[in-house]
Amino acid sequence: MISWRKHYKKTLIAIGLLLSTSASFYGQDGDPKNGEKLFKANCTACHALDKQVIGPPLKGVVERVKTEGGVDRDWLHKWIKDNKALRASGDKYANEIFEKYNKTEMLQFPNLTEKDIDDILAFTTNPPAPEEKKAEATPATDATAAAPADKTTTNIVIISLLAIAGLLVWILLKLRQLVKLGQSEELAGLNETRVRSFREMYEKFHYVGKAVIAILAILAAYGVWNWLMWIGVYKGYKPEQPIYFSHKIHAGEQKIDCQLCHSSAKYGKVSEIPSMNVCMNCHRTISEYNADHYMEPGKDKAFYDGEIQKIYAATGWDPAKQQYTGKTQPVEWTRIHNMPDFVYFNHSQHVIAGEQAIINSFNKKNPNNKIDVVCKACHGKIDTMNVVQMANDFTMGWCIECHRTTEVDMNNGYNKEYFKNLHDKLKKQYPQDGGKITVAAIGGLECGKCHY
Repeated sequence: MISWRKHYKKTLIAIGLLLSTSASFYGQDGDPKNGEKLFKANCTACHALDKQVIGPPLKGVVERVKTEGGVDRDWLHKWIKDNKALRASGDKYANEIFEKYNKTEMLQFPNLTEKDIDDILAFTTNPPAPEEKKAEATPATDATAAAPADKTTTNIVIISLLAIAGLLVWILLKLRQLVKLGQSEELAGLNETRVRSFREMYEKFHYVGKAVIAILAILAAYGVWNWLMWIGVYKGYKPEQPIYFSHKIHAGEQKIDCQLCHSSAKYGKVSEIPSMNVCMNCHRTISEYNADHYMEPGKDKAFYDGEIQKIYAATGWDPAKQQYTGKTQPVEWTRIHNMPDFVYFNHSQHVIAGEQAIINSFNKKNPNNKIDVVCKACHGKIDTMNVVQMANDFTMGWCIECHRTTEVDMNNGYNKEYFKNLHDKLKKQYPQDGGKITVAAIGGLECGKCHY
């Protein structure tokens, strides 16, 4: 009996060791939830769970390497930490993977601990189920919420109909009075005093007529002048583009710097339209929209995914094969901001030399609507726009007003040295500004600065 019990205990211990070893091999001795965070932070640039991106899909990778290469979890630890060293050691399977994926070298992650890698492998083996989203309002709830609004609308319609009915009754009464008047002798007396021709009316009221004509002429001239002055001014203009691009998602939600895409705005005269290859820097690995925390009204995931596919079509990118086909499609963007040909405007002059001065001036004039990037002074808060629009007039008067009110940063090393001998002269010349030196004081209103 005793020997049987000892044998039973040994059997249980052996089974326990076997199960723990098996669980360890399949990457389930880690924390999948923590592994998900580590996976998103370190792996999603090149990998997805269920599809090939730059590298292979990683769902079930522990089982796959065992089946394909006959290697265990320890091999995955070595590969993740320093795959280059593993290949250099002559490891056959490591070099096969390197050749299979076009010799694209995987990043090395020596900073990941053994536990971190175990957590990542646990996530790839058994990813946690996605949390259920909050249930949206049911039609019944929506109908209940809409009931007061419907009731208000009904009341307005009833009141309007009653008002119209009252107006009709009043008109009928007045018509009846007129009919009675026509049947009386009073009408004959009125006919004797009425104006019988336009000439008689003009002679009787010619002063009033001349005054009305003069007022109408002035209003017409002002209207024509005002219309002429606003030709080419398109404040609020926001056309639809061939590929939908939300600045709120990219610059706002994702905090992408303006100059990452518009690189020449800082050092060039013109802020160019970014090449589609700039988009592919990110969207080569981002093939679908997964930011459920922000979704515009009337748009869903399928819409955003379709716009990303337009980027692939334009650049000739095959996401399945992860390579360019060479068949590109030019994108005909609709221009929004367009300075006239007779106006010289240099972006670099404003973005570099005038950056801090423009930001300080704008924030001083708009204490409740401050900006942190110089671009916003002219283009508005682009990071809040889903569809970009012209935020300002971009007229000559608008530019001159900015030059008159923007104080030059004299603490700037260049300005301090360049205008060293002009400080006192400018302060005497512009005493009305309290000794402040504006852009206008250093030539900002000279015609040749912008027109030549």
